[in-house]
Parts: sequence; structure tokens; C-alpha cells
Amino acid sequence: MHSLIRIALALMPFSLCAQQQAIDSLDYITDGVFTKGVEGPVVDNNGVLYAVNYAEQGTIGKVTAAGQAELLVKLPGDSVGNGLRFNSNGQLLVADYVNHNVLAIDMHSLQISVFAHEPAMHQPNDIAISATDVVYASDPNWADSSGQLWVISPQGQVTLVEKDMGTTNGVEVSTDEQYLYVNESVQRKVWRYKLDAEGMPKDKTLFHQFDDHGLDGMRSDTQGNLYIARYGSGTVAVLSPTGELLREYRLKGQHPTNVAFGGDDGKTLFVTMQQRGAIETFRVEHPGRAHMLQQQFSHQPAP
Repeated sequence: MHSLIRIALALMPFSLCAQQQAIDSLDYITDGVFTKGVEGPVVDNNGVLYAVNYAEQGTIGKVTAAGQAELLVKLPGDSVGNGLRFNSNGQLLVADYVNHNVLAIDMHSLQISVFAHEPAMHQPNDIAISATDVVYASDPNWADSSGQLWVISPQGQVTLVEKDMGTTNGVEVSTDEQYLYVNESVQRKVWRYKLDAEGMPKDKTLFHQFDDHGLDGMRSDTQGNLYIARYGSGTVAVLSPTGELLREYRLKGQHPTNVAFGGDDGKTLFVTMQQRGAIETFRVEHPGRAHMLQQQFSHQPAP
């Protein structure tokens, strides 16, 4: 998310919610190890956590254990990553918001290639992936609080789903692969699309509207609940499959940007924290969809 928009959202008044739940959030990676552009956490089958902008912009960091981070790769040229996802081939996909790309990293050779390129993109932000390797990319234009949504085939063909949206940011596929969720940060709306047989989003409906604070990355658990990083609120909100706000987990920092499930049982949530350049973690009740999906994929990333 653009830093000026984040600051504006953080200044909005904070209202306590009855569903907020105190947690023992811990620092997995402490302040300043990543830059304030820390984003896109994702966990591989070996329990390794990856996030963008380790130590400097334009990098991807590899976190092997609490307090243990190192450089994975420096992206080519002036590319800067945001959302990350693994596909079934074990490639790490990277939303490169500077050059209108989704990049692919071979986790064995660490060679980086362009998986998809679309000049009409503003700045691809977050990405989601289906069990059949269809990729969905949010595409905000922070300057005028608008956005677009794209679908990318497993072969890298890019198709515009919708333009003239709000500031599209978090994006996730439902656990049953029937729906796509997309949020609009400034407008504080979460939309739900029905996915057709080819994975194309259709029949958009409003899933949930928040009253305050910004929305950022989203992930589903195996029960179909949706976890949303609420920038400026200092919480991760959990919505039921019907759009009901179940609870909000309060974090140490105020500016979460994205979430990822990991741990041996998939019940550890990792949260990237923008102002801190850190990663917080806490335990949740159900495993993440991504943990389940990684087990379904036939290839695993290299250790």
C-alpha cells in the first residue's frame, strides 16, 4: 500500500469493537529487519517464510526460524515486490508493482523470469492463486483511490476482470474454490465474486463493509473464514463464510499489511507490520487454506 494512503488511514479515529480479542502476539522478526515495505508473506512446505523487502527495497527475504532472516534474491533492475504466492510447480510468484509484472522465481536455481506482463496495470499489489494455478491480481491506483482486478491463466495470459473499482488490495480464493474475495482499502469494502468453471470471477456482491480503518492482505482458513489485515487498526479481522465479523485479534503494532498461515499444523499466523519493518505471529484455531493447498501441490519449493 502507498505510504501516504497508509498514513491517512492510520489517522482515522479508532473505535473499539466488542469482538476484539487480546492475544499474545510475538515478534517473529523484530523491528527494522525488513523495510517499511514488508509485505506478501508466504510459507513453503518446509515451513520457511518469505516476505518482500528484506533490509532494502527490491529484495525478498527468507525466514527460517524466529529471529533468523536472510536474503533470498534481489529482484532485477528497479523491480519491487509486493504479494507473493507459490504455484503448483514450486515457483514463487511475485507481484512487481513497479514494472507491471508478475515475476516467477525458480526456487532451485533462483532464476527470475517474467510470468505475466500487462502495461495497462497500475501497480499489481496482492495476488491469490487457485488450486488449478489461476492467479488473481489486485491493481490499485493510490493517486485517485481507484483500482482494477486481473485474472492470469496458468500460461501467463492476462485478462481484465473489472476496472473503475475502489482501491483494490487484498485478494483471496475461498477454501471451496467457489469464490474470489477482493477488498478496497480506502472504501473499506470486501467484495465476493462467484468463480465459473474456468476460474473467471462473475456476479459480484458486497460481502462486508467496515466502518473505519484501511484493509490490506487477506487469507482464508480451512473452515472458510477470511482473515484481513486492518491497517491503522492494529488488528486482524476474521469474517465468517457468510460475511459476519467473528472477532478481531489485536496486534502489538498498528499497521499490519498482510497475513500468511504456517507452522507444522498450519495454525500459526504471520503478520507483516509496515511501520515496524517486522513480522508478528500468533496462533489461531484452524489451519490456513494455503497450508492445505501446498500439501495438494505435487512439487515443493527447495529447502
